[in-house]
Amino acid sequence: MKFLLMGISSNFGNMFSMAAASLFLPFLPMLATQILLNNFLYSAAQITIPTDHVDETYLVAPDRWDIAFVRNFMVFIGPISSIFDFVTFYVLLYVFYASEVFFHTGWFVESLVTQMLVLFIIRTSKNPLRSRPSLPLLATSLAVVAIGILLPFSPLAPLLGFMPLPAGYFVLLVAATITYLLLVEVAKRWLFAHTFRHSHATT
Repeated sequence: MKFLLMGISSNFGNMFSMAAASLFLPFLPMLATQILLNNFLYSAAQITIPTDHVDETYLVAPDRWDIAFVRNFMVFIGPISSIFDFVTFYVLLYVFYASEVFFHTGWFVESLVTQMLVLFIIRTSKNPLRSRPSLPLLATSLAVVAIGILLPFSPLAPLLGFMPLPAGYFVLLVAATITYLLLVEVAKRWLFAHTFRHSHATT
């Protein structure tokens, strides 16, 4: 369930952002190789999900498959990701006056970092600060974040279509990521409190 909720919310938001951006950009929002690399890194980090701790409320009794909750999660959480993608697009284009390579690099990093860190919000119905992830999940997730940030500065950058990012970009990244995580936490709590999964709701 954790893998499913993280996957559908992330993929729904990314697909919507990609489709919308392609309507007004004079170039591809992200290169095919960069999309594949993003998906590979994101999926690789999730192989440690089976080691993660499980909320006590999920262990009280057997649970039925709730496709309505899965659908609502996708519809509510996915667009939040797209909103922050659009903010990133605007800042890249109209604040940094990004070139095509700068745009690809900036969105790749923002997309990967937010996808990986929101995992710690989505993985639990509780307050994420009170529900600790397993060490393997924490390690793989933070390792992928580090890889995503360092790739544009590595010798592989030209081969992957990346370029080094200026310091000002990381101010945007930190601000957008923190705001995004807070909004997802609010939306998650609302969903758990207002769907018929009351046995898992936490407020």
